[in-house]
Amino acid sequence: MPILLCRVDDRLIHGQVVVGWGGQLGLDYIAVVDDDLASSDWEQDLYRAGLPERIEVLFRTVDQAVGEIPAWIETATKGFLLTRDVQTMRRLAEAGALADVEVNLGGLHDAPGRRQVLPYLFLTEDDRRDLEFLETSGVRVTARDVPTARKIEVDEILQLGSD
Repeated sequence: MPILLCRVDDRLIHGQVVVGWGGQLGLDYIAVVDDDLASSDWEQDLYRAGLPERIEVLFRTVDQAVGEIPAWIETATKGFLLTRDVQTMRRLAEAGALADVEVNLGGLHDAPGRRQVLPYLFLTEDDRRDLEFLETSGVRVTARDVPTARKIEVDEILQLGSD
């Protein structure tokens, strides 16, 4: 399957994604799905600057990605789909675009309204509802900040930090 991983990471493209995940997976491209970033050329240039030339980066809206994901799956190139938040992954799932992929929660950092679940994972109540939706939709969700870390299943994630 050419989309090797779908990841939620609020920092999007950074060293851990490029070196840690990209190096291990041998990526050809990273598809960043973010409605705002898809229309900001200067922000896209900033993210491109952090990538080796051999890795192509695609910036797409949710609607564009839904239309292109079938072609990404059929291609021989190895890809990595990246979103800034859980809500975007939910929107992709609602459109049927996440069949047979795993979603990795890799970095949602501290912000107002977020509660710590893992050292690298802070969730809002909306995030929790979106994760429950993904789980009931048949999308496998795990948390793992780096490729060598233990995968933590969504059931355990949802139990953590809930009082």
